[in-house]
Amino acid sequence: MKLRRVRTAHDLHLELSAPQGWVAVSKCLDSIDFPHSEGARDWAVDVVALLGAPAGVCSRIAEASLSLEPEATTKADVVIPFAPRSFRDFMLFEAHAIGAARGFVNAFMPGAARIVTAYEALTGRVFPKLKPNALWYRQPIYYMGNHLTFATDGDEVAIPSYTRALDYELELAFVLAHPLYDAPPEQCEKAIGGFVVLNDFSARNVQAAEMASGLGPQKAKHFATAISNVVVTADEILPRWRALKGAVRLNGELIAEPSTAGAKWSLAEVLAHACRGERLQPGELFATGTLPGGSGIETGHLLQSGDVIEIGIEGIGTLSNRIA
Repeated sequence: MKLRRVRTAHDLHLELSAPQGWVAVSKCLDSIDFPHSEGARDWAVDVVALLGAPAGVCSRIAEASLSLEPEATTKADVVIPFAPRSFRDFMLFEAHAIGAARGFVNAFMPGAARIVTAYEALTGRVFPKLKPNALWYRQPIYYMGNHLTFATDGDEVAIPSYTRALDYELELAFVLAHPLYDAPPEQCEKAIGGFVVLNDFSARNVQAAEMASGLGPQKAKHFATAISNVVVTADEILPRWRALKGAVRLNGELIAEPSTAGAKWSLAEVLAHACRGERLQPGELFATGTLPGGSGIETGHLLQSGDVIEIGIEGIGTLSNRIA
């Protein structure tokens, strides 16, 4: 089921996608008879609350939508689907880590780039220093992002004054619908509520120094992140999340077609690691890290003012932002 949040002059409400168009969740709820449940009044207005509703509620809402008239809302009325309660961004793809490291060397360290190029040409192997840190191979690695600077589809994203190398990153992200604490992987997977497309904007020329500090990215990441304005329920994406095709378009031109294949860890393992000794709550957002080939540092397409960057993942949708 696909969901979106809409703001009109009268209210803020949820809509779901039906064959005939987008239908208000409130009208679906009015047309079905279900037992009273704590928090039920929030299901028509809060994506996370609806994703966490008792089993069967979403399927009954979807069935009810088939016989209802679509809403007359416009694209301009659609707003960010939820405000993330927190944001953790993992790095699940070794191929991206290596490709991005090589891109950093080529962009900012021309002397080292010649050495790397010569080594790889002579040996046919990846230059060892381009590979992730040893800890990456032992456990899922992530950084904590800024959950207060999220944008959505159609929003402008401003280039921070301190960067000359703004980049995009195509990622798959998911939101929790149920709390977790010291939970096993099988329980963790059941806590996932829905998926979005995520763009982890990055200031590349300040990122390397921040990472070398030992504390992870700060100003390189915290200025902006964007998510699609559509959320797709977990049942549609989880069974095939490792085999989704993506696309990157810059000013309308297709420049990359990454995929979610090759992740080091499962989403269940990611969450089990995150909730070890730590309480996770509904509304917290997690990302897989950049899909291999899904960033400009890998393909040589850093962003400029006036660019329009559009990223997408099959089964979820697209996310487009103009760089201001």
